[in-house]
Amino acid sequence: MNSAGPAETLSAFAQFSAASPKGERGGIAAWLDQPEPFDAKGLRPKRQFRTVWISDIHLGTRGCNAAMLVSFLRSIETETLYLVGDIIDGWRLKKGWYWPDEHNEVIRRILKMAHRGTRVVFICGNHDEMLRPYAGLTFGGVELLLEAIHHTADGRRLLVVHGDAFDAIVLYHRWLAFLGDKAYELMMQLNIAFNAVRRQFHLPYWSLSAYLKKRVKNAVQFIGRYEDAVAHAALERKVDGVVCGHIHSAEIRQFGAVTYYNDGDWVESCTALTEDFKGQMAILDWAQEMRLYGETQGKSRNRQQDESASEALPA
Repeated sequence: MNSAGPAETLSAFAQFSAASPKGERGGIAAWLDQPEPFDAKGLRPKRQFRTVWISDIHLGTRGCNAAMLVSFLRSIETETLYLVGDIIDGWRLKKGWYWPDEHNEVIRRILKMAHRGTRVVFICGNHDEMLRPYAGLTFGGVELLLEAIHHTADGRRLLVVHGDAFDAIVLYHRWLAFLGDKAYELMMQLNIAFNAVRRQFHLPYWSLSAYLKKRVKNAVQFIGRYEDAVAHAALERKVDGVVCGHIHSAEIRQFGAVTYYNDGDWVESCTALTEDFKGQMAILDWAQEMRLYGETQGKSRNRQQDESASEALPA
C-alpha cells in the first residue's frame, strides 16, 4: 500500500500549474514526459474520440477498478475528457486511508492526457464534494466545475452534472445516504471476494454487485425515477440532453425531446460514454471488451498450440 497518494498528486498539480504556457519545461514533473512502458496491447492503434465521459471511479476505495481504468485511458485519444464526479471518494478516505499505487497511476494518466493536449473537465460529485469550494479553478490543466454545457459535433447542447442533486436520499436525508454507503461498501467487498475467486480460475472480471442491483425491484424502481427526474430538469434548462453519473448504471434513454445519458462507473460496470466526430454517442463497456479480448487471445494461443503439436507429429 502506498500512502503518498495525495502528497504526490498535489505536488504534480502544483508543478504542472506553475509551468510556462509557452512550453518551458521548468517545473513540470518529469514523469509527464516519460515514454509509456512497453505493452503488447498498446501496439494496437488508439481509438480516436471527440469526447469521453467517465465518472464514479471512487479512488481511495478497494472496489475501484483502477487497473482497468488505466488500461482504458491508455487505449484512447480524445479531444475532451469529462470526469463526471465521485472521482476521489472523500467519504471513504475520512474513515480510513487506502491509496495503492494503482490509484496514483489513474491520476498520472489523467495529468498526462491534460499535458498532451486533452481538455480535462472535472465535475465535482458528492463523494468528492470537498473540491466544490474550488470550482472555477484549474489545477494541473484540469478544470474544476460544478456543471458544464457540452456542445456536440452535431450541434446539440448537453448539460453535464454528477447527478446527486437529483437524488432525494442524498439531498434531503444525508444520514440515510451514509447508511446506504455502508451497505454498498459491504456489497462491494463481496464483489471483490467474488472476483478474486474468479481470477484463481483465470476467469475475467464480472460484476456480481451490478448483477444483483439490476434484479432488485426497489433498485430498478429508484433508477427509473432518478432518470425521469434528471431528464425533467434538463427539459427545464432547455438543453437537448443531460450527461450524468452517480447511480452506477450506464444508460442512454430518450425522454420526449431530451436524451438522458449515464456514463456508468468504474467500481461495478467499468463503462464510459463516448462521442465520435459526427456527434454520435455510445456506451463503451470496457469490462466486456476485455473479456472478448481475453477470449480472442485464448483462442489464438490454443490454435498456435494445435499447430505446433501437428508439426511435431511424424509424417
